Amino acid sequence: MRDKEAVSGKNGFKKNIDYWMNTKNWWAPLLFILIISLAGVGMIGYQTYNDAPPMTGFRTLDGTVLINKANIEEGQIVFHKYALMEYGAFFGDGAQRGPDFTAEALHQITMYVNEYRQKQFKAENGRPANPNEQKVIAEQVKQELKKNGYDSTEGIVVLNDGYVYALEKVRKYYLNVFLDTSSENNFPLKNYITDKTEILNLSNFFFWGAWVCVTERPGENFSYTHNWPYDVEAGNTPTSPVVLWSVLGLLAFVLLCGIVLYFIGQYNQLSNKFFKPSSKELLTAGSVRDFVPTKTQRASYKFFFVAIVLFFVQVSSGFVTINEFVDYLGFFGVDISESFPITVSRSWHLMLSLYWISTCWIASSIFILPILAKKEVKFQLQLINLLFMLLVVLVAGSLTGMVLGPMGLLGDWWHALGHQGWEFVDFGQAFQVLLMLIFVLWGIIVFRGIRPAFVRGMPWNLPNWIMYSIIGIPLLFISGFVARPETNFVIADFWRWMVVHMWVEAFFEVFITVIVSYLMVLMGLVSRNAAIRVIYFATILFLGTGLLGISHNFYWNAKPVATMALGSIFSTLQFVPLILLTVEAWRFKNMPRIALEGIKPSELGDFGFSEVFLFLIAVNFWNFFGAGVLGIIINLPIMNYYEHGTYLTVNHAHAALMGVYGNISLAAMLFATKLLFKAKKWNKKLVKISFWSINLGLMLMVLLDLLPAGTLQFKAVVENGLWFARSDAFVGGGVFQSLTWLRGIGACIFLFGGVVPLLLFIVSRASCLKRAGHTDRSLIKIARHDTI
Repeated sequence: MRDKEAVSGKNGFKKNIDYWMNTKNWWAPLLFILIISLAGVGMIGYQTYNDAPPMTGFRTLDGTVLINKANIEEGQIVFHKYALMEYGAFFGDGAQRGPDFTAEALHQITMYVNEYRQKQFKAENGRPANPNEQKVIAEQVKQELKKNGYDSTEGIVVLNDGYVYALEKVRKYYLNVFLDTSSENNFPLKNYITDKTEILNLSNFFFWGAWVCVTERPGENFSYTHNWPYDVEAGNTPTSPVVLWSVLGLLAFVLLCGIVLYFIGQYNQLSNKFFKPSSKELLTAGSVRDFVPTKTQRASYKFFFVAIVLFFVQVSSGFVTINEFVDYLGFFGVDISESFPITVSRSWHLMLSLYWISTCWIASSIFILPILAKKEVKFQLQLINLLFMLLVVLVAGSLTGMVLGPMGLLGDWWHALGHQGWEFVDFGQAFQVLLMLIFVLWGIIVFRGIRPAFVRGMPWNLPNWIMYSIIGIPLLFISGFVARPETNFVIADFWRWMVVHMWVEAFFEVFITVIVSYLMVLMGLVSRNAAIRVIYFATILFLGTGLLGISHNFYWNAKPVATMALGSIFSTLQFVPLILLTVEAWRFKNMPRIALEGIKPSELGDFGFSEVFLFLIAVNFWNFFGAGVLGIIINLPIMNYYEHGTYLTVNHAHAALMGVYGNISLAAMLFATKLLFKAKKWNKKLVKISFWSINLGLMLMVLLDLLPAGTLQFKAVVENGLWFARSDAFVGGGVFQSLTWLRGIGACIFLFGGVVPLLLFIVSRASCLKRAGHTDRSLIKIARHDTI
């Protein structure tokens, strides 16, 4: 009886696992995931438009219009024109060093309305209110702020006398901030915004944002932003949906973890034939030495050359940004804040990270195309050179525009050629169009290059996966063209996140998985079939959690409860794919030994990519720690409610972006350049030093500053409110400032021990490239593991 049960269980297991291993059964799960995910994203989009707070004017009780809709739109344009999202934040989105303007304006309004009611009490009673009466007034002010005065028939908000008093005070406050540099609370740049009309409209925009944060959504007992930001004095405290969906999100996470771990147990019972190459031969140092590149592969070097230079400039601009906080250069009598303000340096720091990483990916795809096709495709070189020229124009032009735009030197052309004012979508829209053309040309080049490798009836082949991921990237980029500078901020920010989030946590994740898997195939570490299965399962998990996971970016951006519900579930589940990576980390770390399966490395020669393999291991580590651990601690709504807009977000972003995307980009660069450089010119020791310096420096930046600073800031939010945790009094002094100094330790190791040596190494080998060959023999040899 037991034997029958055992056989039955074994057959059940075999049937279950065989279903997932059979590529013929892959269409249904993938289509199901895509349909559900796209339907969910469509629902969020519908709610964004249907339930967005009105971007409307304000008038007094007697009908005097104080602010009209055009004033608020003009204020939003000023906010974008001067790139203030790269100094402070709005609804918590943007830079984390300056104030969150919505939280700051809300606190100012609360104080001024309270001040007005105190004066009113004194005028009516002939004496100041005593402590108990002050508490009563404070509670009345909370109710006053919460009352929604929007008149839908007139399309305008009616303000009572307390609100009117606060509006005038808020306007004076921001005139003082931006113009009076002798004030304790002032913008850190002199003569940055000097037009009083612009500042007045900017104040109106901040006032509207604060009103959205505090006034109750129609039909609900909480604000449009679910009572975010936390400010007890304004009556903003966590709502019941915030707590409820945090619990349910955690429940869903634990449940799916159990399911995934069950399948991992089944997966691990498979024989090693799914994980090792059939040839039992690694790509050795001799194979690397004898490799002869094609003309297009040799042409990829100039992309890597530009990428490493951009990497250096990106990190250097990060140093300049930190300098605005601690003034390292002040010791040497150097002041660059007026000529290169923080809004520009941070814009460069963010956009250059996307530029150099994307350039590496483009270059690596160009390099592997002939290997996939096992031949050189005609006229590819001309298209690749055109692509390179367009990239140079994009980078040089957009970086210049990001300086001229916020400095007011482009006039009405600031949006087209300067700075759009959106974090991670900083470049002018003309350059955004150019980038779209670059993506299209890149797709054409990739398609032409891998078309010979397509096999009819095999839609899940590696070349197909590369094409799928590359097609997805420009498709998602289209969403960046929808919003205009005057579009309701809530609606416009939805489209911005469609670009930023979908790139990062959906199609870029798939592209990275494809590239890592293919590099491992070429190195001889896994078979192509094993790589295809890894890519498929990763795609299912990343798209299944990543597409709907976008909703966690909208917790506090004036979306209804349904969006929060999706975010609480699916953004938490984004950690599940990373658990799989962690479970496989040991297998991955020991992959060369597993692939050899008992054959001594000495019998095959040295493994040719041991230093490159280090960067791939780092990708696994940072995927779990940076994207996973440091991400999940801020994903649940109740945690995010207090954390949003603090350094814990910066902490997660640095660890995930550089740790994952940075390391894989460097791995792709070094894989290609090792095959391109003459063997005697390769410096294995320098590459290893660079690897440890970059990753140690990143870890020190996390442990010495970003994580402890974010924790302290989180505590400050819980105790005093976000407005205080983002104030100059908290951020600009004490322990927080000391931690910023400590970040310099990790940053110096990162830059001088990692980036600079790697820069000098890659750039200095321009004259040490192998000559291009005219035979396909070398391609066939290096692609010996790339078999169906």
